[in-house]
Amino acid sequence: MDSQELKIPVDRVAILIGKNGEVKKKIEKKMHVHIDIHSEEGDVIVSGEDSVAVYETLSIVKAIGRGFNPEIAELLFDENNTLELITISDFSGNSQKKLLRLRGRVIGQEGKSRKMIESLTETYISVYGKTIALIGGVEAVAMSRQAVEMLLEGAPHGNVYKWLEDKRRETIRRKFADKTFM
Repeated sequence: MDSQELKIPVDRVAILIGKNGEVKKKIEKKMHVHIDIHSEEGDVIVSGEDSVAVYETLSIVKAIGRGFNPEIAELLFDENNTLELITISDFSGNSQKKLLRLRGRVIGQEGKSRKMIESLTETYISVYGKTIALIGGVEAVAMSRQAVEMLLEGAPHGNVYKWLEDKRRETIRRKFADKTFM
């Protein structure tokens, strides 16, 4: 029996459990694991016979803990999708003011920047606390991560969007070329 422990923010515990425990039960049933939640501290222990299932369940729990709603976190049931975390303080240092400014750059006015990156990369982005979490296909998450890091490093939004549009065109061309030569 493999067992792994993870800590999530206390305010996200209720979302992980779900109404009448539905979210927790669904994850347990789908992944064939047991999830033990200590709601006062936010400690989550995932145990099961299959260590891969335990690891994948940790990703789903981590995604919910990082601000995603359970429906989006459940995309991680598909092995073609991945979760990636970016720590904002790696770019802001210890400055709380800079951390807030960088979060604002990624989110954008009325969420426009986040939505634009999500739409161009077909990923989901959650900005929560000191982290930015990304969910999507492996290649899409890599593109999304690059775009977010460009913003965190100070690149103008327009340049980032243009870069994403070029990358997207290149990806579409490559997929089309692969289908043509099959």
